Amino acid sequence: MVNEHDIEQAATILHDGGLVAFPTETVYGLGCDARNPRALQRLYEVKGRPPEHPVIVHLPSAEALPAWTSEVPSAARTLADACWPGPLTIVVLRAGHVLDAVTGGRGGVALRVPDQRVALALLTAFGDGLAAPSANRFGRVSPTTAADVVADLDGDVDLVLDDGPCRVGVESTIVDCTGDEPVILRVGGYPQADLEVLLGQPIALQVDGERAAPGTLPFHYSPNACVVVVDEHSAARQIAVGIASGKRVGVLALDLPTGLSPDVVLLQSPTSIEDFAHVLYVRLRDADRLALDVLFAVAPPEHGLGAAVADRLRRAAGKRAE
Repeated sequence: MVNEHDIEQAATILHDGGLVAFPTETVYGLGCDARNPRALQRLYEVKGRPPEHPVIVHLPSAEALPAWTSEVPSAARTLADACWPGPLTIVVLRAGHVLDAVTGGRGGVALRVPDQRVALALLTAFGDGLAAPSANRFGRVSPTTAADVVADLDGDVDLVLDDGPCRVGVESTIVDCTGDEPVILRVGGYPQADLEVLLGQPIALQVDGERAAPGTLPFHYSPNACVVVVDEHSAARQIAVGIASGKRVGVLALDLPTGLSPDVVLLQSPTSIEDFAHVLYVRLRDADRLALDVLFAVAPPEHGLGAAVADRLRRAAGKRAE
């Protein structure tokens, strides 16, 4: 378990321009001082992240929000007060000091307060914002355990704080509050319907297109295995074709299709949509540990966290079109 000494050591490393991987309720983040250009450059190099792809600044509390923005719109204030700490990222117009390396050169900065004891202790000890994308190579499966971080980034991180598996398991929802109306740029750990209740209005989705947001490239979250998203009605037929082609095939679903060949590798099924989100990245990593050529995945119903799970599966499958 992470103790006070570990937190103090991590904060010192961050103040010195180092990189620290730490748990949040969503996934493990790779943190650096969001005001330090050299630290940000190293973070981008370690991840292999395109410089135009923005990162999320993690804050110790909602009280820090005004220090990072030129204005706090009413929608942003409502969401921050109701949802922070929690799996929600809010994009607001950047303050003058915010570096281009944080925003990808854009006018908005993405901010959130994580709901995880070690993350909050670290942010409090550090006393400022930490740029913290997921602690993995860019485009690969996000880490939900410290062991995942070590497997991906061993030797490139100065310290990994291990506080066990992440509780939610998929990244935060991102809401852009820089325009006339709030827009969801990424579905995630905070359901759209709950946000609409808080704001008292529908919120449009713009999860693909010109507005850059972390984790919204057409392909992302990808294991080495080829991921194929199928519906429950065609799953058995497509899986049979994969087996017939001589490939090592696995399947992931809430409810496994019937009539499957004994040659199919059955990944342990989630017990609910919430559990699907919790174990999704574990199962994608299992596909590689089991040396699968193809992973057929049946997406869950797209309500609540199911929307985030379905989104991540589609993006994991995106490289199939390359």
